[in-house]
Amino acid sequence: MSELKPPVPLISLGDLTWDVLAKPDSTLLPGGDTTGRMELSGGGSAANLAVWARRAGYPSCFIGKIGQDRFGELATAELRAEGVRAEVIASPHHRTGVILSLIDGSGQRAMLTGQGADWELLPAELPVDVIQSARHLHLTAWSLFRDPPRAAALEAARLARAAGITLSLDPGSFQMIQQIGRENFLQVVDTVPYDVIFPNADEARAMSGQDRPEQALNWLRGRYPGALVVLKMDEDGALIEGPQTPRVHVEATRDRLVDATGAGDAFGGAFLAEWLLHGDPEEAARVAVQVGGWVVSRFGARPPVDEELTLRLGTSRMGRT
Repeated sequence: MSELKPPVPLISLGDLTWDVLAKPDSTLLPGGDTTGRMELSGGGSAANLAVWARRAGYPSCFIGKIGQDRFGELATAELRAEGVRAEVIASPHHRTGVILSLIDGSGQRAMLTGQGADWELLPAELPVDVIQSARHLHLTAWSLFRDPPRAAALEAARLARAAGITLSLDPGSFQMIQQIGRENFLQVVDTVPYDVIFPNADEARAMSGQDRPEQALNWLRGRYPGALVVLKMDEDGALIEGPQTPRVHVEATRDRLVDATGAGDAFGGAFLAEWLLHGDPEEAARVAVQVGGWVVSRFGARPPVDEELTLRLGTSRMGRT
């Protein structure tokens, strides 16, 4: 008889990969060589969000697919070491995905995503009982850009909706939206009534066709009137607006940008943790901005927790208890 596990309130479904982070000390030239900083760690947008929700104090679970290889074992072990429940399917036919993140001198990153086991999740592999017992399900558009894993993600969303579970979406990548086509992407997104949508400025522009964040937010609110839209604007902070939430601008921190890798995932995880705990979108955005600012001032998507992060989380929540 299998062991019964307690339900986990927040599930993040999608990609668990191995990240290769590279920040050259000088410009990479064809045929040339240079020094730089490199790091290997567990990654993937959905897995990162689960880690950050857990770090922000909310129980989380990751659902996804890895290969039966050492990278998959290490990535799963890192998740569990963070206190995240890992419901992973290990495939003997696919390797664990790898993401290369190239970071320039200003801290901006460009990413090359390998299509590994995380792109191969099938509906029949979903842990249905785990999904149905949750409180919230988060998806990233990396699970929607092609099929598989699109059918699995949409089936998970259907199960969640039928069980009365709230849903959120991170649109994932403006470049991927452009590659598959704006209308094709919107057609997929429109099949699920999301409660929260987390675009960054580039993704909001790719979805809406509007250049200014305020105009893009107007378009998103018109297209998805039942959703709380949380528009991430990097150094300009965040704009939020929803059915019961008037438009609010939350200012960014003044942290120096070192590496933008994973900042959006950290923001989303912290936001969902606070929102699910207390139901206040504006306060959730303030906590998320603090966490996102801390992440971009360090190297990697999951820098080790330190006293400053603990202080920021505590300060952000003063007066709530």
